[in-house]
Amino acid sequence: MSQRNLLLSIATAGLLLTSTGALAVEPAAEPIFGSQLMTEQERVEHRNAMRSARSDEERAAVRAQHHEQMLQRAQERGVTLPATPPEQRPMAGPRGGMGPGMNAGGQGRGQGQGAGRGRP
Repeated sequence: MSQRNLLLSIATAGLLLTSTGALAVEPAAEPIFGSQLMTEQERVEHRNAMRSARSDEERAAVRAQHHEQMLQRAQERGVTLPATPPEQRPMAGPRGGMGPGMNAGGQGRGQGQGAGRGRP
């Protein structure tokens, strides 16, 4: 291998290693109702409370309590917030949100009705 090819390979490997680090960052967190009225520490604590909730019901309770606190804080500061919390977007992954997968009733990987693949 020539010296030029070796340097090119090393540079490419370095770029790949640094770019995969950026991909490992946690996805953007769900927006927090009233976050403009919270400190960074309060936002971290709220996210931790949401992550530690064990069920959808517990998350809803944390969200409802937080919503009441933010409405009270907004009133004290003369800020207007919506009276109802924003709708929660469906979660992707094992807790639901994306519907059945390709192998759970969808037509993926040989589940189609087309001819071929040894079937009449």
